[in-house]
Amino acid sequence: MHKHFGRLVGILVILIVALAAALLVWALGARGQPVQMWNPAEFHIGNLWTTFYSSELPALDILLFAVTAAVVLVLLVVIGERIVTLRYRRTPVQSSGRPLAPKGIMDRTRGVHAGPVTISVLIPAHNEERSLPETLKALDQQHFAPSRVIVVADNCTDKTVEVARQHGVEVFESRDNIHKKGGALNQALSALLPELGDNDCVMVMDADSQIGDHFLATARDRFTQDRALCAVGGLFHGEEGHGLLGQFQRNEYTRYQREISRRNGRVFVLTGTASVFRASALREVAACRGTVLPGRRGDVYDTAALTEDNELTIALKTLGALTTSPEPCTVVTELMPTWKMLWAQRLRWQRGALENLGAYGVTPQTMRYWAQQIGIGYGVIALFSYFALMLIMLVSMDTWVWFPFWMLLGALFAVERVVTAWQGGWRARIVAALVIPELVYDAFLDLAFLKGVADIAFARRAEWKHVEHAATSKETSS
Repeated sequence: MHKHFGRLVGILVILIVALAAALLVWALGARGQPVQMWNPAEFHIGNLWTTFYSSELPALDILLFAVTAAVVLVLLVVIGERIVTLRYRRTPVQSSGRPLAPKGIMDRTRGVHAGPVTISVLIPAHNEERSLPETLKALDQQHFAPSRVIVVADNCTDKTVEVARQHGVEVFESRDNIHKKGGALNQALSALLPELGDNDCVMVMDADSQIGDHFLATARDRFTQDRALCAVGGLFHGEEGHGLLGQFQRNEYTRYQREISRRNGRVFVLTGTASVFRASALREVAACRGTVLPGRRGDVYDTAALTEDNELTIALKTLGALTTSPEPCTVVTELMPTWKMLWAQRLRWQRGALENLGAYGVTPQTMRYWAQQIGIGYGVIALFSYFALMLIMLVSMDTWVWFPFWMLLGALFAVERVVTAWQGGWRARIVAALVIPELVYDAFLDLAFLKGVADIAFARRAEWKHVEHAATSKETSS
């Protein structure tokens, strides 16, 4: 489809971000006014302390330009996303060319009884004997029981298969699979999907994740109430532990959950940690591979994609699918315990996201993802420019000067960080209030973004690495 475009996606992101930065520099320089040095005033507290402050405000035209540009860009993304959604809801499938468009599904299923909603659970597992018991325990506690639980054992060299059978669930062992998680799931789905009807659903969840007790019941209710709904995604929480690095990741996930909640469940990515799909939607994806969608015909997952969950989300949206992530659909997932493992994870996510954009090109369905990548790139420039300016000021000045205007903006930023992480508990609030530690964490993620863009721009080979799980505290103490 976009064979040559895929290698250019990194260069395109770099050029767009550089152009946006150049536009800002031009706006600042177009004022034609000479730069004036500040003239700080002295502030005394008796004879105890003397400091300096500058009450000068930024130029009003610069502030107006920055605010206007930000608002316009946000409106373009939001309005574009709404237009695409409304078009798929109202346009018949014959004229839209989108087989999973809601109106088309409603037309095809009107008056057809497909039976009650059922959910079969697929758990891809590669050497997951340590984490699998807790995952299966969470499934046993569901208010709505799954009709089947199948552990998809892929090239396991530990006791994953034995552990699964001891818990009384089915086991599907992949054969001659060289395509890792996506390839193993394709084998399992090719055997499972032909047996399922339109109201039968498939949950795909990680072997190191535990879903909330109401997840399957909520998904069942949503699919029952809306025949056009194609997928229900989970909202992931980070597991406890791993010190400050773990708290950074939990805060990040808490903010993502809050954003999805404010969007009424309109999800960016159907998370691979736990998502439920209508079987008919997965069959349609498999049928469209190699033509409308990238990949091999008959495969649900594109095995060339580094991030199979992100690619499947774009595939479903390309076909017009309606998706959601309700608040009760919670899932606790593994966190990266070291900076090295976090780097590998985020680099894979970033590289995978860019490759997916390269595979699909610029379409109404991918505009939101393009905007996200460009926004991240622009944020990288802003954050590192902020660090650079702070360093220059500290080195070049003989004494500290306070700037009340920027201190007020910094205070508002700190409040925003605390409010958005509030649901994470008191530890999350303390870390958020300190601001600087999370900025350092953000800078680390930005470096992974830059590495991913550079790798794809220079066509460097991407690799997928399985994370080996450490023993749990229970195992360690036994």
